[in-house]
Amino acid sequence: MEENKTFTISVYSENNVGLLNRISGIFLKRHINILSLNVSESEIENVSRFVIVVDTTEKWVQNIVGQIEKQIEVIKAFYHVDEETIFLESALFKIASNLLFDERQIQNIIKESHSEIVTVSRDFFVISKSGRRSEIEELHAKLKPFGIMQFVRSGRISVSKEKMEVTSLLLEELKS
Repeated sequence: MEENKTFTISVYSENNVGLLNRISGIFLKRHINILSLNVSESEIENVSRFVIVVDTTEKWVQNIVGQIEKQIEVIKAFYHVDEETIFLESALFKIASNLLFDERQIQNIIKESHSEIVTVSRDFFVISKSGRRSEIEELHAKLKPFGIMQFVRSGRISVSKEKMEVTSLLLEELKS
């Protein structure tokens, strides 16, 4: 039996209302949980890029990519395993300001985790951290005992290691 792996699916599409709903429906029908989702503009003008992370088999991911490509606004979809991509996530941690000055250890945690303070106010300060999910989870675990007022983590963003002639591929698709 084929084993589950983490796959990053990249979907290039026109930016149309309702597409996200239809794409998520494809995963819902197959009972596959989306671990992470990010949508942004791509390197091509007026083309959006979805980055979707799932844990499934290669057979299922091929099937899903095929279904996604049947959506009329979708120009092209690809999938990669982790070893084929460069990826990260970002997180923000909101912490009570007094801790920054009263708890010497907080400053050490910030320094050691290669995170940065993005704002400081009278009541709180905000730490930003980009990296692998495991690095963000490690920072979260270290800060949790001090009390985290708010926490948010982005979905994965990624680029492929292999050269992908996405622009020329998409232009070909748009012409046809």
